[in-house]
Amino acid sequence: MYSQTRDTQITFYYLDGHTESFSISNPEETAETQQELRQELRRLFDHPWWVFHLEEQTICVNTANVIKVEIKPAIPYLQGDNVFSNAQRVTALTQSSRRSAS
Repeated sequence: MYSQTRDTQITFYYLDGHTESFSISNPEETAETQQELRQELRRLFDHPWWVFHLEEQTICVNTANVIKVEIKPAIPYLQGDNVFSNAQRVTALTQSSRRSAS
């Protein structure tokens, strides 16, 4: 359990190779807020559009154009179907260069 407000960083990796990150301020986490966040994340992944209200603008992200989402810090209490606990990264995501034959 955290004793202070923490920010969560969400990074989207788009099909075209671009990335975009957002920082979201979280209230103090308790068992209740962990349960709420777990349920909210499950609902969020079911929606085709995510909306981020920033101070100067609103950003709408079409999840059909996203190939990967990273959330920092880790959310260890997110459990259930399709969740792999205690995973370790072996290799980082890399982009291969494509060369056309001339």
